[in-house]
Amino acid sequence: MENITENAKTIPVSAEYDVVVIGGGIAGVAAAVAAARNGASACLIEKEFGLGGLATLGNVIIYLPLCDGRGNQVIKGLAEELLKLSIRDGYDRIPDCWLPGCDIEARTKKRYQVDFNPMSFMLELEDFLGDNHVKLYYDTRFCDVVKESGLIKAVIVENKNGRSAIACGSVVDASGDADVCFRAGEETVSWSANVCAGWFYYFDGATIQLEAFTKWYDPHGRLPPDSGRGFTGDDADDVTGFVLETRKLFKQRLIALKQKNSAVRPLFMPSIPTFRMTRRLKGAVELEETDDKRYFEDAVGMTGDWRKSGPVFYIPLRALAAVRTGNLITAGRCISAGSTAWDITRAIPTCAVTGEAAGTAAAALKQENKTAFAKLDIQRLQGRLRERQVIIDKRFTGDNS
Repeated sequence: MENITENAKTIPVSAEYDVVVIGGGIAGVAAAVAAARNGASACLIEKEFGLGGLATLGNVIIYLPLCDGRGNQVIKGLAEELLKLSIRDGYDRIPDCWLPGCDIEARTKKRYQVDFNPMSFMLELEDFLGDNHVKLYYDTRFCDVVKESGLIKAVIVENKNGRSAIACGSVVDASGDADVCFRAGEETVSWSANVCAGWFYYFDGATIQLEAFTKWYDPHGRLPPDSGRGFTGDDADDVTGFVLETRKLFKQRLIALKQKNSAVRPLFMPSIPTFRMTRRLKGAVELEETDDKRYFEDAVGMTGDWRKSGPVFYIPLRALAAVRTGNLITAGRCISAGSTAWDITRAIPTCAVTGEAAGTAAAALKQENKTAFAKLDIQRLQGRLRERQVIIDKRFTGDNS
């Protein structure tokens, strides 16, 4: 049996929002809150039962730097607000040198980042959405889009109520895997060099410890010969294979730990696959490492490089907006970042930056009565973002601007 024809079904329109955000990771949370704060009705669709994505359900508990490593803060806005939210429980604190009044010299020696407790952060994020009047749908899977004349009219979802459509003015694809882009017929790029990775907590008989486990990976997408099989995140067998293979390695680590200390017991492992990069949009602009300090006239935010000091990147709206679908925009690790920059833009603070930009742009689409992100008044959008403390500062540009 090769094919089965499913009977045609008439499904109900269960809701309607100005902005529908697919994916409840950091990018999705930032996008939904930004849209709501700018006057749009917004909902967030999440297939799991927790917000934060890899940051919380994946135990990636480092809120990476908001600075360039040379004493300059290049990220503010919602990204900084979320950093502060992540440590509201007192688990960590902002480095002293990044408190008001310290000079750049002190800040060159310590980057602006914190560690956080993933479960505390997840609980804070739920309250954060509610406080900002975002409708949250847990246990709801995005299935498809209803597209007419180059625009998404509704998204198809499925949950305990069955299959339904949610009508929308625009969609933010913060799925991490460019799922909406793929279903909408956008050109996408897949990454097949994911290696087994995952951080897990265990009890050693006295204290709780975090074991940071990963095989070595190439940030530019080549599979290192000693890293084993490479996995892609947009194939069903690979997703399952990645999880099972990673958990086998977890078991091996636990056995090794128990050989040294018989009191060791596992506590909390990632509840989602800890892929680094999976599938992304191929947009009108693909951000690359060579764009360091290059200013784009449609810049909607900035980021440093979490891996090293010095680089500063301006993120253009064209790297977020879909090409074939006027009212579709991306945020997070599935934006249009090429093989050399994908490893930079997938980081937590950069996901928050692109999420805030996407959500603000989605609200502007309604306010300006436009049908496509490409038609937005970019200076007005930049003004809205700056009003929310987003940094878009030309003084970091270099000779390649």
